[in-house]
Amino acid sequence: MNTIERKPVDRPACWLGMPDINAQPALMKEFGVSTMHDLKLAIGDDVYTLEVPYRSETASAIYAAFDWYQDGEVDAHDRTLTAPGFFADAEDPEEVNDFDWPDPAKYISVEACKKLVEQAPKDKLILGMMWSAHFQDTCAAFGMENALCNMIGNPEMYEAVDAKIMEFYLKANEIFYEATKGTLQAVLIGDDMGSQRGLMLSPDMVRRFIIPGTKKLVEQAHRHGLKVIFHSCGSIVDVIPDLIEAGVDAIHPIQALAAGMDPENLKEKFEGKVSFCGGVDTQDLLVNGSEEDVKAKVRQLRELFPTGLIISPSHEAIMDDIPPKNIRALFDAATEGEGRI
Repeated sequence: MNTIERKPVDRPACWLGMPDINAQPALMKEFGVSTMHDLKLAIGDDVYTLEVPYRSETASAIYAAFDWYQDGEVDAHDRTLTAPGFFADAEDPEEVNDFDWPDPAKYISVEACKKLVEQAPKDKLILGMMWSAHFQDTCAAFGMENALCNMIGNPEMYEAVDAKIMEFYLKANEIFYEATKGTLQAVLIGDDMGSQRGLMLSPDMVRRFIIPGTKKLVEQAHRHGLKVIFHSCGSIVDVIPDLIEAGVDAIHPIQALAAGMDPENLKEKFEGKVSFCGGVDTQDLLVNGSEEDVKAKVRQLRELFPTGLIISPSHEAIMDDIPPKNIRALFDAATEGEGRI
């Protein structure tokens, strides 16, 4: 919490992220454990994540709640934002009512929420993985090309669908926040809107179609006393001021090789205004670098950000191309001087 609030710390907080299922066996072998719960404890992770227990007839995760293709396979591994969705040909905002919108109250068990927080370690930051990716979901609802065209040619249609998606997430989040009150400390929400070289749409489009929903989600979390970490892959440096204005407490990740997202630039532009999470490159460094290369980068990050940066891989989903020894090196360097690892 001190790291997020940019208060003095004896060492930075650090977060493993959420390793891809194919990366988990090698990580567990490296640390001599057999479950993800034990891995996070063994590795010295400061963050314990909770997924919203959403279970419907077609989805086992809240980020897959909408059956845009009406085929009952929203949890499929090859799920995409680009295929034409339910609203691909819609033109009249009234058509928004033609879709069978799921009711989160029907599919989120309050008891399951309470059980999750009861099982969480008491000495970790408890982070709710809310996602609430209203931009990505609206893109999927139309198919991304149709969605982006509607932003310009028929914005009322786009906004009508986005409003229904926002209604779903605000209700779902309220259920989870009430059920975990007093235990949950922070949440992660987000929308991928960056590419390697810049935003996928103009800053003005982000401000019109993404930031207002983000602000509602942030304000809701803050009403419950929760810190908000906002996730977007890619280069989003041009709209970080807008995220700060929306009340975001920390930006995730620092995708280190994306344009303008190098830690030196972020420190120069935004030091004292917002915190960050990430910074240890998963595109090249963690994949191809040596253990000493990883440790050197973490030490550099610690020098740049004596507080205000949660040291973490620059993507929340560690893939199986990263040698587990480099993850060990990351945590060794992040906790140097503390005597824990």
